[in-house]
Amino acid sequence: MTDMKIRTAVSGDVPALLAFWGRAAEGTSITDDPAGVAGLIARDPGALLIAESEGAVVGTVIAGFDGWRCHLYRLAVEPRRRRRGIAAALLAAAEARFESLGGRRADAMVLDDNELGRHAWRSAGYGPEERWSRWVKPLR
Repeated sequence: MTDMKIRTAVSGDVPALLAFWGRAAEGTSITDDPAGVAGLIARDPGALLIAESEGAVVGTVIAGFDGWRCHLYRLAVEPRRRRRGIAAALLAAAEARFESLGGRRADAMVLDDNELGRHAWRSAGYGPEERWSRWVKPLR
């Protein structure tokens, strides 16, 4: 996509991001609300990457780095614009961010039943880690 640009999210993007994830992302998260997204942007302004085309959000990825590990979440692409290189461009931008911060390895949250998403991750060189599973505990 030649008219696409990738930028970091700002607080004014929160409503558009939540609407975008509602139609483009698989599943929801406990933090999929205005406070959760605004908190991410305030805490780490470079983490939430947005792909835009003609002023509209067409893709996202969260590239969080805690100083130890690089974590990827919320890779989503507008359904009618998939398979045009948007996910690959977002992942390249995320990986560049990690490298600039000293990151050594990226891990990704991928839903087991999201075959299209799993294909995108595999195409970018990611694969499942068979030695462990993710354990979670909601804090509220």
